[in-house]
Amino acid sequence: MDGFRFVFDYVVERNGIENIFWIFYVMNFILCAIAYELGFARKLPLSKKVFVYILLLIGTYILTIFTTVMRMPTIESLIVIIFILAVYRIRLHFQRKANNE
Repeated sequence: MDGFRFVFDYVVERNGIENIFWIFYVMNFILCAIAYELGFARKLPLSKKVFVYILLLIGTYILTIFTTVMRMPTIESLIVIIFILAVYRIRLHFQRKANNE
């Protein structure tokens, strides 16, 4: 599994290990929010959207523990997930556009 931790190794090399948890926490949260918006988000009222993002903050904390302590390639996995969801959304957009014409 050592070969799949490109981002972890790069960030540790550039920043050291002082604030590594919080760096990965922010990275994980941003990537999780993008994945949520691409794959699962619906139009929600503001109060429900705030609740969803609070739960996302809590879940990201747990995910960051996997990234830093257990050294799992979670950021790399999230990047792949975002790429696949983006391709799906683009294809869905073009398919809907073709059906409307």
